[in-house]
Amino acid sequence: MNRPAALKPLPNADRAESVMNALAGYIAQSRLKPGQRLPAERELMGALAVGRSTVREVIRQLQALGIVESRRGSGTYLLRSVSADTIHVPLSIDTRHLRDALLQTLDVRRGLEVEASALAALRRNAKDLKVIERKLEEMEAVHHEKGTAGREDLAFHLAIYDATHNPLFRQLLEQMREAFESFWEKPFDRSDFARRSFPFHRELFDAIAARDDEDAREKTLAILAIVEEDIKEMSQ
Repeated sequence: MNRPAALKPLPNADRAESVMNALAGYIAQSRLKPGQRLPAERELMGALAVGRSTVREVIRQLQALGIVESRRGSGTYLLRSVSADTIHVPLSIDTRHLRDALLQTLDVRRGLEVEASALAALRRNAKDLKVIERKLEEMEAVHHEKGTAGREDLAFHLAIYDATHNPLFRQLLEQMREAFESFWEKPFDRSDFARRSFPFHRELFDAIAARDDEDAREKTLAILAIVEEDIKEMSQ
């Protein structure tokens, strides 16, 4: 099997990290541009002498960092340039203890999301606002139908993060996504989780639309306060 240029078999230790660095170096040396496809999974396995699980783990990490995008039946494509000098900041969340993991992520969300909402209010453009409103309407539709809208709620907040025009906000939340996804599959056997926060999402959108950064902060804090109360109440 022919190996893609700049890719060589890796030592046994720290396989995932080594694959990450090797791929970053390959992308830089091959001058791969956003929109172009990476080598297929089987090619990477053969060139780097690693297993399928290692390759897939690294691809998931790169997706979370917003560097690549996997398209079903087509392959993995580069979204933005990267090199071996790019800094990656992996996060470790133990979802076996779901309550603790959620409260930990909530602490981080409070610091990040409050500021992100304020920055979105100041920096958003007309296109950003349309996306946020569309995600809000999707969330509202699911909420009215099912009484909860976990994944749609996450999509709404991700749209706000994007409106800051600082990719680090989205990347950090994306890396915590697995904890949220695990939670939304079965929210402590309670379908009305954080339902009381629902009206504040529309008010948060209105604050961002009005470019009112202080009000955007207040609405975000109100949402997160209710989320924290429900996590603690349901896990007692």
